[in-house]
Amino acid sequence: MEETKAKRTTKKSTADMAEKIRKSYIDYLLEHGKEPASVYSFAKINKIKEEEFYSQYSSFTALEKDVWKGFLETTLHTVINDPTYGTYSSREKMLALYFTLIEVLKANRSYVLLVWPKSPRPGQKMAYLESFKPAFKNFVNDILNEGKESGEIVTRPYISEKYDEAAWLQVLFLINFWVKDDSKAFESTDAAIEKSVNLAFDLFGQGPLDSIIDFGKFLFQHR
Repeated sequence: MEETKAKRTTKKSTADMAEKIRKSYIDYLLEHGKEPASVYSFAKINKIKEEEFYSQYSSFTALEKDVWKGFLETTLHTVINDPTYGTYSSREKMLALYFTLIEVLKANRSYVLLVWPKSPRPGQKMAYLESFKPAFKNFVNDILNEGKESGEIVTRPYISEKYDEAAWLQVLFLINFWVKDDSKAFESTDAAIEKSVNLAFDLFGQGPLDSIIDFGKFLFQHR
């Protein structure tokens, strides 16, 4: 009993320290416009021991990965705990995911504006998204699989295996759109989310693309 209590206390203390470090790091970035010169100087400024930082993160890069993973975890927790989420179609679940993610990022907009590339290049790698990406794709795949089971999404050879990658490119586009959005209450971003998700699900579902594929098969078989 005492051992279990001690483990819970240790776990909470570890989580509290990680949270303190993340908050202090973001505050430093926003105040100085750049990351600290070293872990040593960062620890000294925040009156913690250097080893306390390293007990949580191996570097500032690892810390930033955790910050962005935290944004996604907050998003997923909010979405999943919405009592109406389970009644949604796959299309509606994707809309809920994106709308909620943007709401989470809004609360941290100054930080996102600071670290997000001003003009991201196609295929550009952002180290801080390395933990975010697989967690995002795992969640999206659950939505996509539900859509395939319900018939909302068509399973196509080779193509449907890339739907999660299409969703990844979509979320990068939407974050980049929001970063540059200067419309009132980011209304343009809301419209971009709705239009891009509707387009994606129109393509994922039964439609002209399937007729093109079927016709291509026919021509190949009768060449």
